[in-house]
Amino acid sequence: VQLQASGGGLVQAGGSLRLSCAASGRTFSNNVMGWFRQAPGKEREFVAAISWSGGTTSYADSVKGRFTISRDNAKNTVYLQMDSLKPEDAAVYYCAVLLGEYYSDYRARRKDEYDYWGQGTQVTVSS
Repeated sequence: VQLQASGGGLVQAGGSLRLSCAASGRTFSNNVMGWFRQAPGKEREFVAAISWSGGTTSYADSVKGRFTISRDNAKNTVYLQMDSLKPEDAAVYYCAVLLGEYYSDYRARRKDEYDYWGQGTQVTVSS
């Protein structure tokens, strides 16, 4: 099983990036998928999560209204559209899969609940 994250890069504050995470090795269309990020010297933190159908989403307060998570189950891919980026959004962004169809906002926000992780993609925001 592999999760391949891509789309990171350098962007000016106020700009946008779209991250993608493609899964291979098995289908995750019936599972919760999420994005986390980790800045240097900080804990990995929750960013966003989405239910298997795409009908339910959760966001960290710090990104709500600026980031949008979505998924394409036919492509086994989850996306994170990041708009109005701020310097404090700079981090390595990781996608992850939480096995199970049932969506729990509580569980979706906890990194320890996730079963598979991608390798991360770097996002740098210049001020």
